[in-house]
Amino acid sequence: MNISIGIIGLPNVGKSTLFNALTNLSVDSSNYPFCTIEPNKGIVKVPDDNLDKINNIVNSANVVPAVVEFVDIAGLVKGASKGAGLGNQFLSHIREVAAIVHVIRQFQDSQVVHVEGRINPNSDIETIETELIIKDIATINKRIENLKQQKLSVQEYKDTLKWLEELESFLSEGQLATNFPESKEEDFQLLRKSLFLLTDKPFLYLLNTNDSNNNIDNLGIEQEKILTLNIKLEQELSELPADERSDYIDELGLQTSGINKLIQKCYSLLNLISFYTAGEKEVRAWTVKRGVSVEVAAGVIHSDFQKNFIAAEVVSLDDFIENGGWNGAREAGKIRLEGRGYSVQENDIIIFKHN
Repeated sequence: MNISIGIIGLPNVGKSTLFNALTNLSVDSSNYPFCTIEPNKGIVKVPDDNLDKINNIVNSANVVPAVVEFVDIAGLVKGASKGAGLGNQFLSHIREVAAIVHVIRQFQDSQVVHVEGRINPNSDIETIETELIIKDIATINKRIENLKQQKLSVQEYKDTLKWLEELESFLSEGQLATNFPESKEEDFQLLRKSLFLLTDKPFLYLLNTNDSNNNIDNLGIEQEKILTLNIKLEQELSELPADERSDYIDELGLQTSGINKLIQKCYSLLNLISFYTAGEKEVRAWTVKRGVSVEVAAGVIHSDFQKNFIAAEVVSLDDFIENGGWNGAREAGKIRLEGRGYSVQENDIIIFKHN
């Protein structure tokens, strides 16, 4: 399952520095607006201690973590929805990602210019979200114009027009599309997906700070959607060898790095879980939506597995470890044979049976 996360924000808020910390790629993060024009993309390993626990038992020749793609999208500015600062090009990049990490500047640094000459997280959030909303309203208005050319019944036309106008009105009030109530009608669910609205994606707000005294309550955003990070420190940590990085994190009194927290937050934001396959050739983590059927999970590995699915042998991670692997878990009666209706649980270890 390919997961793509877009990193957005005003220029000079720390987006490219964050990307460097995530990927350890040498991305230009010079101190001037629009230094990033084409989006930089990096594949990042999802931190997962369970892989080592499984492989300590299986002793596989290959251990493969799940991955997530981060996309460093160039800085947006006021007027981006009308093309300012190459805005249209940047906004099209946002349309392609599954979720958005909105980087907001709170750090003070006279050497790093703020594009609007002040440090005000609330104003930065409003600037970015306003531009995205304006672009979404334009998308809806274009769909309304196209609606007149479609061969619909009178009632279907009226119902569709009413739904689009209600969505447009909701956005005009400054609300993000992601907060618009989901319709029970399948036709409107499909219509909503077909619009590809920029604000109809999960948002995570990343407050970039060099001060431990952060009052996130002032942002007016649910706390589970906010993460505070010292991005400069995270980049410095990412440049250290793994053992030194671990020691430094311990010295700072942290359980894990901020980057790991960010990836975990993104997983939670998208309602994702991991399951595993484990054998002599390979131990691997796979990513699926929470609640997905085991048949669909088989398709994440290979489309033929889903097409020719018969059943799956499933064991929990804890039972697998406690009983020393497949043989011990089987002898202890901990392996279950599940059919198509089974919903994959987080940390399941699975053998798929197929034709």
